[in-house]
Amino acid sequence: MATARLSAEPRDQGGKGVARSLRREGRVPAVIYGHGREPQALSVSAREMDRLLGQISAASTVVELSVGDRTSRTLIREIQRHPIKRTLVHVDFQELVAGERVSVRIPVVLHGTPEGVRLGGGMLDQTTYELNAEADPSNIPNHFDLDVTHLQIAQALHVSDVTLPEGVTLADDAGLTICTVQPPRVSEATAEEEATGAEPELIRKKEEEEAE
Repeated sequence: MATARLSAEPRDQGGKGVARSLRREGRVPAVIYGHGREPQALSVSAREMDRLLGQISAASTVVELSVGDRTSRTLIREIQRHPIKRTLVHVDFQELVAGERVSVRIPVVLHGTPEGVRLGGGMLDQTTYELNAEADPSNIPNHFDLDVTHLQIAQALHVSDVTLPEGVTLADDAGLTICTVQPPRVSEATAEEEATGAEPELIRKKEEEEAE
Protein backbone atom coordinates (compact mmCIF):
# COMPACT_ATOMS: atom_id res chain seq x y z
CA MET A 1 0.00 0.00 0.00
CA ALA A 2 1.42 3.36 -1.06
CA THR A 3 1.25 6.28 1.39
CA ALA A 4 2.18 9.96 1.26
CA ARG A 5 2.12 12.94 3.61
CA LEU A 6 0.61 16.39 3.21
CA SER A 7 -0.11 19.32 5.52
CA ALA A 8 -3.28 21.39 5.44
CA GLU A 9 -4.66 24.40 7.27
CA PRO A 10 -8.26 24.89 8.42
CA ARG A 11 -10.26 27.74 6.92
CA ASP A 12 -13.32 29.28 8.51
CA GLN A 13 -14.73 31.14 5.54
CA GLY A 14 -16.00 29.95 2.19
CA GLY A 15 -17.19 31.51 -1.04
CA LYS A 16 -15.63 32.43 -4.36
CA GLY A 17 -13.94 35.56 -3.01
CA VAL A 18 -12.11 33.62 -0.29
CA ALA A 19 -11.17 30.90 -2.77
CA ARG A 20 -9.67 33.44 -5.18
CA SER A 21 -7.76 35.06 -2.32
CA LEU A 22 -6.33 31.70 -1.29
CA ARG A 23 -5.19 30.93 -4.83
CA ARG A 24 -3.44 34.29 -5.07
CA GLU A 25 -1.54 33.28 -1.93
CA GLY A 26 -0.45 30.01 -3.56
CA ARG A 27 -2.96 27.83 -1.73
CA VAL A 28 -5.81 25.61 -2.91
CA PRO A 29 -9.23 25.30 -1.22
CA ALA A 30 -9.94 21.77 -0.02
CA VAL A 31 -12.35 19.80 2.13
CA ILE A 32 -12.08 16.64 4.22
CA TYR A 33 -15.11 14.50 4.97
CA GLY A 34 -15.80 10.96 6.09
CA HIS A 35 -17.79 8.60 8.23
CA GLY A 36 -18.54 10.05 11.65
CA ARG A 37 -17.17 13.55 11.05
CA GLU A 38 -18.50 16.81 9.75
CA PRO A 39 -16.96 18.10 6.50
CA GLN A 40 -14.12 20.50 7.31
CA ALA A 41 -12.95 23.28 4.99
CA LEU A 42 -9.19 23.37 4.47
CA SER A 43 -6.49 24.84 2.29
CA VAL A 44 -3.29 23.19 1.04
CA SER A 45 -0.16 24.52 -0.61
CA ALA A 46 -0.64 24.55 -4.39
CA ARG A 47 3.05 23.77 -4.93
CA GLU A 48 3.07 20.86 -2.48
CA MET A 49 -0.18 19.49 -3.87
CA ASP A 50 1.05 19.62 -7.47
CA ARG A 51 4.32 17.97 -6.44
CA LEU A 52 2.44 15.21 -4.62
CA LEU A 53 0.14 14.53 -7.59
CA GLY A 54 3.19 14.18 -9.82
CA GLN A 55 4.60 11.43 -7.60
CA ILE A 56 1.61 9.24 -6.69
CA SER A 57 -1.36 7.45 -8.15
CA ALA A 58 -4.00 9.74 -6.66
CA ALA A 59 -6.84 7.22 -6.92
CA SER A 60 -5.17 4.56 -4.77
CA THR A 61 -2.57 6.26 -2.55
CA VAL A 62 -3.37 6.84 1.12
CA VAL A 63 -2.51 10.43 2.05
CA GLU A 64 -1.72 11.10 5.70
CA LEU A 65 -3.21 14.58 5.96
CA SER A 66 -2.07 16.70 8.90
CA VAL A 67 -4.39 19.48 10.11
CA GLY A 68 -3.01 21.11 13.25
CA ASP A 69 -2.24 18.37 15.76
CA ARG A 70 -4.50 15.80 14.05
CA THR A 71 -3.41 13.46 11.27
CA SER A 72 -6.01 11.58 9.23
CA ARG A 73 -5.53 8.78 6.72
CA THR A 74 -7.33 9.91 3.57
CA LEU A 75 -7.93 9.21 -0.10
CA ILE A 76 -8.10 11.96 -2.70
CA ARG A 77 -11.63 11.72 -4.07
CA GLU A 78 -11.84 14.66 -6.46
CA ILE A 79 -9.38 17.05 -8.08
CA GLN A 80 -10.73 20.13 -9.84
CA ARG A 81 -8.54 22.09 -12.26
CA HIS A 82 -9.01 25.25 -14.27
CA PRO A 83 -10.27 24.17 -17.75
CA ILE A 84 -7.64 26.25 -19.58
CA LYS A 85 -4.78 27.00 -17.20
CA ARG A 86 -4.96 23.50 -15.62
CA THR A 87 -4.12 25.01 -12.24
CA LEU A 88 -5.62 23.38 -9.15
CA VAL A 89 -9.00 24.79 -8.13
CA HIS A 90 -10.23 22.44 -5.38
CA VAL A 91 -9.38 19.07 -3.78
CA ASP A 92 -11.63 16.66 -1.85
CA PHE A 93 -10.21 14.25 0.76
CA GLN A 94 -12.10 11.33 2.27
CA GLU A 95 -11.04 10.22 5.75
CA LEU A 96 -10.52 6.47 6.03
CA VAL A 97 -11.73 4.33 8.93
CA ALA A 98 -10.03 1.00 9.70
CA GLY A 99 -12.35 -1.88 8.92
CA GLU A 100 -14.60 0.22 6.68
CA ARG A 101 -14.12 -0.89 3.09
CA VAL A 102 -13.65 1.77 0.43
CA SER A 103 -13.96 1.83 -3.35
CA VAL A 104 -10.75 2.66 -5.20
CA ARG A 105 -9.40 2.56 -8.75
CA ILE A 106 -6.23 0.44 -8.99
CA PRO A 107 -3.81 0.69 -11.95
CA VAL A 108 -3.02 -2.44 -13.99
CA VAL A 109 0.68 -2.95 -14.79
CA LEU A 110 1.70 -5.34 -17.59
CA HIS A 111 5.03 -7.19 -17.37
CA GLY A 112 7.09 -8.80 -20.12
CA THR A 113 6.94 -8.98 -23.92
CA PRO A 114 4.33 -11.35 -25.41
CA GLU A 115 5.61 -14.21 -27.59
CA GLY A 116 3.15 -13.06 -30.23
CA VAL A 117 4.95 -9.71 -30.35
CA ARG A 118 8.51 -11.03 -30.03
CA LEU A 119 8.16 -13.94 -32.47
CA GLY A 120 5.04 -13.16 -34.50
CA GLY A 121 5.36 -9.45 -35.14
CA GLY A 122 2.10 -8.66 -33.36
CA MET A 123 1.27 -5.63 -31.25
CA LEU A 124 0.22 -5.58 -27.58
CA ASP A 125 -2.93 -3.50 -27.13
CA GLN A 126 -3.93 -2.58 -23.56
CA THR A 127 -7.55 -1.44 -23.37
CA THR A 128 -8.10 -1.34 -19.60
CA TYR A 129 -5.66 0.58 -17.41
CA GLU A 130 -7.50 0.69 -14.06
CA LEU A 131 -9.88 -1.61 -12.21
CA ASN A 132 -12.60 -0.74 -9.71
CA ALA A 133 -11.77 -2.45 -6.43
CA GLU A 134 -13.08 -2.59 -2.88
CA ALA A 135 -10.65 -3.04 0.01
CA ASP A 136 -9.93 -2.27 3.62
CA PRO A 137 -7.91 0.97 3.91
CA SER A 138 -5.03 -1.00 5.42
CA ASN A 139 -4.87 -3.36 2.44
CA ILE A 140 -5.16 -1.21 -0.69
CA PRO A 141 -2.77 -2.57 -3.36
CA ASN A 142 -0.55 -0.10 -5.24
CA HIS A 143 -1.36 -1.85 -8.53
CA PHE A 144 -2.32 -5.18 -10.09
CA ASP A 145 0.45 -7.07 -11.92
CA LEU A 146 -0.19 -9.15 -15.05
CA ASP A 147 2.41 -11.28 -16.87
CA VAL A 148 1.88 -11.13 -20.64
CA THR A 149 4.96 -13.08 -21.83
CA HIS A 150 2.96 -16.22 -22.75
CA LEU A 151 0.41 -14.47 -24.97
CA GLN A 152 0.27 -15.46 -28.64
CA ILE A 153 -1.37 -13.64 -31.57
CA ALA A 154 -5.11 -13.02 -30.90
CA GLN A 155 -4.85 -14.10 -27.25
CA ALA A 156 -6.03 -11.82 -24.46
CA LEU A 157 -6.08 -11.34 -20.69
CA HIS A 158 -9.26 -10.47 -18.81
CA VAL A 159 -10.27 -9.30 -15.36
CA SER A 160 -10.66 -12.94 -14.36
CA ASP A 161 -6.89 -13.38 -14.88
CA VAL A 162 -6.00 -10.86 -12.15
CA THR A 163 -4.68 -12.36 -8.90
CA LEU A 164 -6.30 -10.49 -6.02
CA PRO A 165 -4.71 -9.90 -2.61
CA GLU A 166 -6.67 -11.25 0.34
CA GLY A 167 -9.64 -9.08 1.20
CA VAL A 168 -9.72 -7.26 -2.15
CA THR A 169 -12.67 -7.66 -4.51
CA LEU A 170 -13.37 -6.26 -7.97
CA ALA A 171 -16.53 -4.58 -9.22
CA ASP A 172 -15.63 -4.97 -12.91
CA ASP A 173 -17.05 -7.79 -15.03
CA ALA A 174 -14.81 -10.86 -15.04
CA GLY A 175 -14.93 -11.00 -18.84
CA LEU A 176 -13.70 -7.44 -19.35
CA THR A 177 -10.62 -7.47 -21.63
CA ILE A 178 -7.48 -5.89 -20.19
CA CYS A 179 -5.12 -6.48 -23.11
CA THR A 180 -4.81 -8.48 -26.31
CA VAL A 181 -2.12 -9.26 -28.89
CA GLN A 182 -3.17 -7.92 -32.26
CA PRO A 183 -1.91 -9.57 -35.49
CA PRO A 184 0.70 -7.75 -37.59
CA ARG A 185 -0.64 -4.90 -39.65
CA VAL A 186 -0.85 -5.52 -43.41
CA SER A 187 -0.29 -2.63 -45.81
CA GLU A 188 -3.20 -1.58 -48.03
CA ALA A 189 -1.32 -2.61 -51.19
CA THR A 190 -0.56 -6.07 -49.83
CA ALA A 191 -4.13 -6.52 -48.61
CA GLU A 192 -5.49 -5.56 -52.07
CA GLU A 193 -3.15 -7.99 -53.83
CA GLU A 194 -4.18 -10.80 -51.48
CA ALA A 195 -7.86 -10.02 -52.03
CA THR A 196 -7.65 -9.89 -55.85
CA GLY A 197 -5.02 -12.55 -56.35
CA ALA A 198 -2.86 -10.04 -58.24
CA GLU A 199 0.80 -10.87 -58.72
CA PRO A 200 3.68 -8.43 -58.27
CA GLU A 201 4.53 -6.41 -61.41
CA LEU A 202 8.06 -7.85 -61.57
CA ILE A 203 6.76 -11.42 -62.00
CA ARG A 204 4.29 -10.45 -64.72
CA LYS A 205 7.00 -8.65 -66.66
CA LYS A 206 9.31 -11.64 -66.46
CA GLU A 207 6.57 -13.98 -67.75
CA GLU A 208 5.87 -11.65 -70.71
CA GLU A 209 9.58 -11.64 -71.66
CA GLU A 210 9.74 -15.45 -71.57
CA ALA A 211 6.65 -15.72 -73.81
CA GLU A 212 8.24 -13.49 -76.46
